Amino acid sequence: MKKLLGLTAASMLLLAGCGGATLEGDNAESVAVEEKEASELVVGASISTLNNPFFVSLEAGITGLAEENGTKIITVDAQDDTAKQTNDVDDLIQQGVDVLLINPVDSAAIAPAVEAANSAGIPVITIDRSSDGGEVVTLVASDNAAGGELAAEYIIELSGEGANTVQLEGVPGASATRERGEGFTKIAEESLNLLDSQTANFDRAEGLTVMENMLQAHADIQAVFAQNDEMALGAIEAIEAAGLTGKIQVVGFDGTEDGMNAVEEGKMSATVAQQPEEMGKLALQAAYDFFAGKEVDKYIPSPLELVKK
Repeated sequence: MKKLLGLTAASMLLLAGCGGATLEGDNAESVAVEEKEASELVVGASISTLNNPFFVSLEAGITGLAEENGTKIITVDAQDDTAKQTNDVDDLIQQGVDVLLINPVDSAAIAPAVEAANSAGIPVITIDRSSDGGEVVTLVASDNAAGGELAAEYIIELSGEGANTVQLEGVPGASATRERGEGFTKIAEESLNLLDSQTANFDRAEGLTVMENMLQAHADIQAVFAQNDEMALGAIEAIEAAGLTGKIQVVGFDGTEDGMNAVEEGKMSATVAQQPEEMGKLALQAAYDFFAGKEVDKYIPSPLELVKK
């Protein structure tokens, strides 16, 4: 604690002399951050999983912009494990990174790690998913609720009012899961017949298994909304194996390369496309702006669009 207070006091003296940015923590102390050039920064990037093409692209956006600016990036892969992500972030804090870019596995589970970074005076930027606790400089994300609404509205356009629909949900506790589900069900409850909604953890293999079970339980499914393209692609495999190709519409989310290819081939009806590489760039740029003493918005939207053949 003495070390933290000493660092904070020294930083505040520096702030008074030459200008800087501040991070407000839950303890009501203002932690001053020394202004730095992009080439001076060491950035810790904690990614929920690098076994998903979406997050591979997100990480590529971060590292690509970092290479252009001479920024050192330390990337860690949480492998969709909340305990591992907490340990990873603790390790990055111990390494003394200047800023943390965190793509949470779970928005609630990441909160203690964010609070630990706050206590260490390390600013945090969250990407794609928020943190339920602690203070962050900004959240860089698409409007997931609006994307869920887009998906529901397109299913209505394809299959009509009252169409028998099922939903494959993402990782429980992730803000993206909550928000996409809220947006989708807001429309579905009024205009679709939602037969079933189960988690498949944003995973293709689980999407296949869950869809197989849904097909056995419901003989009259007309449409599927999968909260990411990986689950959508798994659902398509199950639909093809059941001999129902062309009879069930599938709408995904993310706009991954595999998802976009499936749309082009007519296997997937549409995907709500995010731009993960751009999202990664926006997050690192927010860090650059913060360390340049610029004001950073608490929420930075990343664009999305409905992509159909």
